[in-house]
Formats: sequence, structure tokens, C-alpha cells
Amino acid sequence: MFYLYVRVEKAKDLPPNQVTGSVDPYVEVKVGNYKGKTRHFEKKTNPEWKQVFAFSKDKIQSSVVEVYVRDKEMVARDDYIGKVVFDMHEVPTRVPPDSPLAPQWYRLEGRRGEPKVRGEVMLAVWMGTQADEAFPEAWHSDSASVHGEGVYTIRSKVYVNPKLWYVRVNVIEAQDIEPQDKSQPPQAFVKVQVGQQVLKTKLSPTKTPNPMWNEDLVFVAAEPFEEQLVITVENKSTPAKDEVVGRLSLPLNKFEVRLDHRPVHSRWFNLERFGFGVLEGDKRHELKFSSRIHLRVCLEGAYHVLDESTMYISDTRPTARQLWKQPIGILEVGILSAQGLQPMKTNDGKSSTDAYCVAKYGQKWVRTRTITESFNPKWNEQYTWEVYDPCTVITLGVFDNCHLGGGSSKNDSRIGKVRIRLSTLEMDRIYTNSYPLLVLSPKGLKKMGEVQLAIRFTCLSLAHIIYLYGHPLLPKMHYLHPFTVNQLDGLRYQAMNIVAVRLGRAEPPLRKEVVEYMLDVDSHIWSLRRSKANFFRIVSLFSGAISMSRWLGEVQQWKNPITTILVHVLFFILICYPELILPTIFLYMFLIGIWNFRFRPRHPPHMDTKLSWAEAAHPDELDEEFDTFPTTKAQDVVKMRYDRLRSVAGRIQTVVGDIATQGERLQALLSWRDPRATTLFVFFCLITAVALYITPFKMVAAVAGVFWLRHPKFRSKLPSLPSNFFKRLPSRADSML
Repeated sequence: MFYLYVRVEKAKDLPPNQVTGSVDPYVEVKVGNYKGKTRHFEKKTNPEWKQVFAFSKDKIQSSVVEVYVRDKEMVARDDYIGKVVFDMHEVPTRVPPDSPLAPQWYRLEGRRGEPKVRGEVMLAVWMGTQADEAFPEAWHSDSASVHGEGVYTIRSKVYVNPKLWYVRVNVIEAQDIEPQDKSQPPQAFVKVQVGQQVLKTKLSPTKTPNPMWNEDLVFVAAEPFEEQLVITVENKSTPAKDEVVGRLSLPLNKFEVRLDHRPVHSRWFNLERFGFGVLEGDKRHELKFSSRIHLRVCLEGAYHVLDESTMYISDTRPTARQLWKQPIGILEVGILSAQGLQPMKTNDGKSSTDAYCVAKYGQKWVRTRTITESFNPKWNEQYTWEVYDPCTVITLGVFDNCHLGGGSSKNDSRIGKVRIRLSTLEMDRIYTNSYPLLVLSPKGLKKMGEVQLAIRFTCLSLAHIIYLYGHPLLPKMHYLHPFTVNQLDGLRYQAMNIVAVRLGRAEPPLRKEVVEYMLDVDSHIWSLRRSKANFFRIVSLFSGAISMSRWLGEVQQWKNPITTILVHVLFFILICYPELILPTIFLYMFLIGIWNFRFRPRHPPHMDTKLSWAEAAHPDELDEEFDTFPTTKAQDVVKMRYDRLRSVAGRIQTVVGDIATQGERLQALLSWRDPRATTLFVFFCLITAVALYITPFKMVAAVAGVFWLRHPKFRSKLPSLPSNFFKRLPSRADSML
């Protein structure tokens, strides 16, 4: 897409207003019906703006570019100072990597084109594309209604994820803990805080002035480290009261970085005591005393700090840069356009949408410029990422900018989200597809439009990609010294909060609601819809095995005698040549794979509403899913939902119990919980072992196969003897309360 660029650098020797004796200058760039304005300066005859304006060539309906310098008036109409006019046909074209066009001084003209006595403005005017360096910082004619400071909120930007670390604090022991009540020995615990994160050790098992804990507490911190590690030793003086015995504050950058599983050195730290003395009253200040605490603190560099779900992970590298491997590919994404967007808000009685797109992959977030008041915005912006693992996911979201002009407390609204797994893309192929933008709300599923993307995954090293498929997804420390599931959930939540806060402080900010939507912050919240969707995913997984068992049942029942006879023939061939069994299985899988190649997906998969169970969700289920945590609903609604949850959980509990029962019956075969059953099974195993030792295996297999494939005339409708025996075995369900 070609753009006309106008760079307004500065002005000099502007004439003052004859009435006020000063000048508050600003520049207005006009191309046809489009006007772009710089910010104004108060009482400045030599202002510097350094602003760029970009006008889409497709929308230009004028043969001239007019640059006006005006004097800002608070009450009356803005005063005219002078203008510069350029002929559109004389504007040079610049194509990178050509050097930027140098701005020049132009003398201001009067209204009728006569030269002004005073006043010059420095400008550069050229025709260029979106590859121009000036493009990201420019004011765009696509956002013609935005002026002044609002320009900063509509620009395209690249954001870098803050560098996240796990901070491991091993609280070992303390010495000389002094409670306020000297008659009672202290029962101490340690509270550790990093920013908003607070964790506590268990109470010391014994009441002693020298307690031991040896507990690991893990936190998330981001560079640059703004928070300190605050350690407080507290005494449980009464069941309802904790008293502070000592306190310690340490900067995080003084601790060593650990790059493997080897332990770091521990250190003793003196605690600072806080309290009020009896004699000194309120005048007693903090003072050092002899209590000490023994800590082992390190920054974990060999873990990847998870700030997104492992299901949609986009980066698997450890924190420490020296442990990074070489990239294996390049991901190029063109965010082209959107079509058919729904109106998101009303301005002056007119429905509008100010759309922008955000993409997140690895450490880099990108945000396109905002296209104002358009239901079919065109961005045509291209971004590139280095790829370190093919089994990762890029997430793209489209949002409505609700903050133009500033001063608004509303959130940027979600228009929809797309996820693309890189491993589903063919190498070096350009995919140009439209993806539906779907949003689930308490009112139901709604299609908000479509987004058009162009994607290419370029391979740098095919051998390296093949090598990665045999290696773990996360760094090896996650498997050598894993975190518990609860720990990971808590740490991921803290990491997401830190990322949201840091990106919210950028200019323009990537707002908290945008970051949380992109990182799936609410994916762990209970949802009846999601639970049903996962249940039916499991059912569909077993559908192949169920179909196979049905077919075998039909073979066994002689529904189609020809098929059953052919199965007999194949069975006897495999009995006579058992060495063909495994090759036949693998050859069969090879042929299935080759056959399915014709039906391979031609496009990357997108959000599936049927799979998500979104179309069939009941309105009350959706209302429950979007309820806040803790709930804000009335008591009777919560009671109804709680009862429904109990009924669903009861069915799940029954299924899980049935699976456990079958496993325990299998164990009971040899555990002597039922002495008679185990005796029968043990003697059966002995007789079978002897019989199999004497009889050739081919004969045994042939007899067993013929017996299993026997005609229905020779079958009983009652359950078989092995089935009856297995169902009579005891499980541990009898021992449950």
C-alpha cells in the first residue's frame, strides 16, 4: 500500500499575533478531505514538532498537498499564519533501502500565494510504502478523526515481554528467636514477600528459639527487579495472634543465577527487629540484634517461566540467555485486513468500530495501528519472529480501541481471537486465509467478522527440526526438579499479572484486558460448557476403538459370513507364520497414513464452535461461565448452580470410581484379598503354564482363535466364565466411607 508522507520538523521566525503579542503555533496538513494536525505550543515562535503524517494513496482525491501553519485561539477561530503548497505530481517516490528524504526550509505564503515577510517551516514530502521507517510513528489518514495526543494511542508498536525469573527461596533455619513474652519459647514461621506475592513456611514443629524448616518457596520476578525480597520471621504467640520477631529486606539482583540442578551456597543474614519498648514508648527505632536466619536464595535460569498455558505455549526457552539454542526457522505473519466487523460502540449516535490487531509469539508482542470508524479495516502490516520450536502456537486477537482521546475508563472490547500451531504449517508455503472471529458472551456465541492473515513458516534447519521432535518441549530442569501442579498454577497466574502490569506501562499501553485475553487468564475457571466439550473430545477419541470392537463383534457373530471366513484365512496365515504379525501391523499403519495423505488439511485449523460445544450451550451455563470469582449472583441462583455442579460431579465421580474398581480387581487376582479367588487363579496359572509348555504355541493360538470366532449356534447368551470370575473379584470400594 502506497502512502503520501509529510514530515513536519519545525518552524522559525513565526510572526506574533498583533492582539496578544505571542503565538501558539500548530501545523495542519490537508490532502483533499483529510486533515492532520500537530500538537500546539504555547508562546513559541520557533516550535519543533517532529511529526509524520501518512495519507493512503488510494483515498487521495486531490492534486495538491497543503501545509498550513496556524495560531491556536482559545475562543475565536484559529488565526492563519501561512501555508506551503506542493503539487502531487512533483512529489518524489522513496523506496527503502534509499536514505530518508532530507527536510528543507520553505518560506510561508499568504492566502493568495504571495510570499510572507516572516516565517519558515521545515518539511519533507515523499511517496512511500509501509516499509518506510516513518510508517509506525506516523499519523494516518485511516484515523483522520484523531488529533493531538490521541495519535499516540493508535500507532503500531512492538512490545517485548519482560524477562521473567523464578526466585527460589530455601528457608533453612533461624537462630536466637526472641519473642516479646520471654516466659514462653517461640513457635516461629517465616513469611516471604516479593511484590504482591506472599508465601509462608509451616509452623516450626517444636517451640524453640532455634527453629528449622528447610522449605522451598518459589516466586516470579521480572527484570529490571523493582521489588525486594522481604523476609519476616513471626511467632505464633496465640492461636489468633502473630507477632513480628524480625524482618529483612534484600535486593533480588544480589543473588546468584543457577543454570542447572547444582545447589547454590547458603548464607546467614541478620534480622532487624521491629517493635516498641516499654521504657522508650513510641521513640524506639529499628535496631540490629542477634537473631539470624539461614537462607539459600537463587534466580532459576534453567527453567522457562510459564506465563501462558502449556497447551498454547509460544516460547519454550529457559530464562538464561546462555542456554538458548539457535533458531530453527522464521515465522512471517502479514496482518492484512478484517471484514464484516460488528459495531462495538456508539459515537454521537453513530455506530462505529476502531479496530486493531495484537499478535503474540515468543518474547515479542506486536500491535497494528488502529483504523478508526471502519467495519472493514485494512492494516497490511508484516511482522517477523524467530522460531526455536515448531510445536508452538501464535495467538492473534482483534480488539476495539475504546481509549481514543484519553480520559475514558472503559476496556478495549474483544472482537475475536485466532490460534495457529506452527507444526500444522508446511515449510516455506504462504497461507493466505480468512479466519472467523468468534466471541462467546453470556448472550451466546457471536461471529464478529473475519480476519485475513498471510503466514509463512520458513525452515532454517530441517535436521534440527527433526531432532527437536525427539526431545522434551520444556527445558530439562522442568523434568529433573519439577514443580507441583498447584505451584505451577499459582506461578503462572503471578507471571501473567506481572506481564500485564509491565506491558500496561508502555506507551501506548498494551492494556491489561488485552494481555489477559491473549494469555487465557480465565482458562482454569470451572465451565460446564468446557467440561462437556472435553468429555465429548474423550468420547470421540474412543470412537475408533468402539467402531473396531463393533466390527469384531459382527465378525464374531457371523453377520457377514464372507468377511468372517476371510478373517479366518488371515488368522490362520498369521498363526502359521507368526513372524509376519508385527510387520503386517506396521505395514497396515503405513498404508493408512499414505491413504490419509489425500485428505490432509489444506489450511491451518481455526476455532471450532462444535468442538467447543459453544453453539449448544444453555444461556444459564454461559451466564455461570462469565460470572466473576467469587460469584456476584443471588443466593437462589448460586444454590441452583451448586446443585447442578454436584449432579455433574457425581456422574464423573461414578465413572472414575468404576475405572478404579476395574484396576483394583486386576490387582486382587494375586493380592489374596479373596483367598478362594486367588487360589483358583494361582492354580489356573500353574496348569496353563504347564499346558503351554507342552503344547505348541501355534496349536494353542489356533484353538483360541477358532473358539473366539465360533458360530453363534455354539454360543450362550450368558456372560462368559472369565467375565463372571473377574466381576466377582473384590475391589477397595468396600473400604470407602
